[in-house]
Amino acid sequence: MDLDLNQYIDVFVEEAKEHLQNMNEALLDLEKDTTNSSLINEIFRVAHTLKGMSGTMGFTNMANLTHEMENVLEGARSKDIILDEDVIDIIFECFDVLDYSVNAIATEGKEDEDEHKDLVHKLRTLLENDKVEQEDNLSSNNNEAVLDEYVLNIIREANSKGLIAFNIDISLSSKCMLKSARAFIIFNTLESIGDVIYSNPSAEDIEDEKFDLSFSLVFVSKVDEEELTKALDGISEIDNISITAIDATNISESKQEANEETQKDDKKTGSISKDNKKNDRKSRDSRVGKTVRVDIDRLDNLMNLVSELIIIKTRMDDLSEASNRENMTEAIEYLERITTSLHDAVMKVRMVPIERVFNRFPRMVRDLSKELNKEINLQMSGEETEVDRTVIDEIGDPLIHIIRNSIDHGIEMPEERIKLGKSEEGTVILKAYPDGNNVVIEVIDDGGGIDTHKVKTKAIEKGLITAEEGDILSQEEIITLLFMPGFSTSDKVSDISGRGVGLDVVKSKIESINGSIEIDSEVDKGTKFIIRIPLTLAIIQALLVKLADEIYAIPLSSITEITNITNDNIRNIQGQEIFLYRGKTIPIVRLDEIMDVESTNAIDEHVVVVVRKGERQAGLLVDNLIGQQEIVIKPLGKYLSNVKYLSGATILGNGSISLILDVNSLI
Repeated sequence: MDLDLNQYIDVFVEEAKEHLQNMNEALLDLEKDTTNSSLINEIFRVAHTLKGMSGTMGFTNMANLTHEMENVLEGARSKDIILDEDVIDIIFECFDVLDYSVNAIATEGKEDEDEHKDLVHKLRTLLENDKVEQEDNLSSNNNEAVLDEYVLNIIREANSKGLIAFNIDISLSSKCMLKSARAFIIFNTLESIGDVIYSNPSAEDIEDEKFDLSFSLVFVSKVDEEELTKALDGISEIDNISITAIDATNISESKQEANEETQKDDKKTGSISKDNKKNDRKSRDSRVGKTVRVDIDRLDNLMNLVSELIIIKTRMDDLSEASNRENMTEAIEYLERITTSLHDAVMKVRMVPIERVFNRFPRMVRDLSKELNKEINLQMSGEETEVDRTVIDEIGDPLIHIIRNSIDHGIEMPEERIKLGKSEEGTVILKAYPDGNNVVIEVIDDGGGIDTHKVKTKAIEKGLITAEEGDILSQEEIITLLFMPGFSTSDKVSDISGRGVGLDVVKSKIESINGSIEIDSEVDKGTKFIIRIPLTLAIIQALLVKLADEIYAIPLSSITEITNITNDNIRNIQGQEIFLYRGKTIPIVRLDEIMDVESTNAIDEHVVVVVRKGERQAGLLVDNLIGQQEIVIKPLGKYLSNVKYLSGATILGNGSISLILDVNSLI
């Protein structure tokens, strides 16, 4: 009896991911404190809920696996199974399979065909046969209460689409010879006018005749109660049918009260820090009801509308300069207030906590430390820092590479750390914090640091620099060689740090979202990676400059200062033009040459826009300054995606196009 529940897959995936994240956190904590019954109960509840959810959706492989997990976890709850390292590893293996399965469902819309027999066998060998049977009975007794929570969410989703939900209790006649065949007709009749979203017993048990004469269904449909009764009345060998419309709100409240009562004992156990964590999780869960899951495409459309408003505002600005009408100025001021408010509102909707990226790292660090036989303590802070959703999607992979790099290359082996007078356990700190219009993410380790002599030697060996160039490079400049394509100080290729893929890929990825990365390192003390990423990629403040007849935009966040210099201030050192700026020599970039524009400004004095990328600076020579303006970034499109020195374009108030300079590629 395949039930068509495709329309509820999005609900399933969203909720399953939330439950799996809770399981992941609880598993990591349980590994450190295997006797904590509160954590065992939490993992059991998640497995139990996932079993009900996947069973309802017809994802039998997931349902079977979580059922076996329940048996083992129940054994741990009753102290029949000791949670040693092997058992924890098997449960982690189950988590990985469940995570993979949910991602497959999200991508393909159906469950992966793998039945995970090896893993199921591992779980079963942890229990005696009679123990498995006992746990089977126990888990089925608890099925309804936990499952209802998930069914209620599907009912709410159905209600929002104008469907009605019914609870249907059916009793077959005692003279019914083929119960499963009669049930099959009932299911088919219902599915022709709606969807059966839950059955008790399960659809599989009903099909196998593992029920008495009665069963219950939850059914959603566009038809009303009268039409539903009429459809079922035509089926013979039924003694009684009871149909009631479901009030999801009332059931939700009563279930919540019941669950609170049954879980009181669980909440009393555990250490103080765990209780606090549970309270934090409870407060997060209570906010879920007040949030709205919005399709990113709809947000993008809303952002485009805001973009057009800002363009119109800029155009009106131009009109006001040519007109003295007072009401025009007032209209512009009013429009500006609206666009600013609308922009802020849209940005808040798009903003998500960076916790979405951070929450994958504790498990990754745990696995790496076991694989490398290193003891690693991961400390995270600033998870609540918010960034744009599009930035979140791009920053995950670079951070994975950097953290792997820190653990593999940075943190020494325990015996080596002891010789250096360090603690046996290495520390990796991952923190995020807002800084103006940027978010800063730091990855800090207390490992061996970067051996600049080794870096320089490798760079010379690979022909990236000459020995003479190496002699005049500063420590900071040598460290930046790590970002050159193909550069690696590792003597052998490692699976951990990415099969020879260097930090140049990390740098490219971060710069593709207008971010920057720099490294601060000290030998035997450790290394710090500092990543700066913009809060948003859509609307920014920029300085408009003129080169001949062309107008270019420079992001304001990259500009340090604007100054004037004469030809006498410019010096040429080894083919590179430089000038003295606040006691430092700074390279000059002639934009007219790079952009292939014939500059008509041949006067002695030049306007210089000083820009920075991390600690590095450069002076961009421009013809004239137009002024500061809020601009909307429009992508150049896939055909121009590889054009150097440009990160996008914008439409000016007069309708003309201005190209946006990519400062990262100019320095």
